[in-house]
Amino acid sequence: MPMATAEDEQSLIARILAGERELFHELIRPYQRLAYLTAISVLKNVGDAEDAAQEAILKAYRSLAGFRSEAKFSTWLVTIVMNEARSRLRKSSRVILESLDEPSNANEEFTPALVADWREIPSEALERQELSSRIEQAIADLPQGYRVVFMLRDKDALSIQEIADTLGLQPNLVKVRLFRARMMLQKVLTPYLKLHSSKGKGRFSWMGGKV
Repeated sequence: MPMATAEDEQSLIARILAGERELFHELIRPYQRLAYLTAISVLKNVGDAEDAAQEAILKAYRSLAGFRSEAKFSTWLVTIVMNEARSRLRKSSRVILESLDEPSNANEEFTPALVADWREIPSEALERQELSSRIEQAIADLPQGYRVVFMLRDKDALSIQEIADTLGLQPNLVKVRLFRARMMLQKVLTPYLKLHSSKGKGRFSWMGGKV
């Protein structure tokens, strides 16, 4: 189902708040996968992520009157999901402190094409169970701070500014974490993607790009 325009969403929200509560399902339906992917990027557990996403959606419904129209509904929802997922991490005492933001000599403007262009990989290759599972496992193995930024940017397609607002970070720091996440994935996945690229007669692009 295609996402509604901002104007359509504002109309739906107004009608929901006026009493047409069943329309919330229509409002939230395009963002259910976004909520789940955001939750699993923090929790790394399917069951926990499903529970967190569902609870966050319920909280979004209860708090809908507090939604400000100048913000994107998707960004507002992601913030609620992130808060819910982090709360569950704290309660389960699984928070691991990670040093994410040390100074780096890397060229932060460069983005490895592996992940920048990962959506361009032919669908038949992604459907190969081994390659697909390698990619998902590599993402799951990223340190939490990197994984969350990567998921929000390269899977949920939020902008750098939206991620910064959601996570309470400076945009430049979001770019740094995104760059490093992509570099980690490139290091792990290069052997497998090169193998599939050679079998597919060079269909994979390995040129660099911008964040």
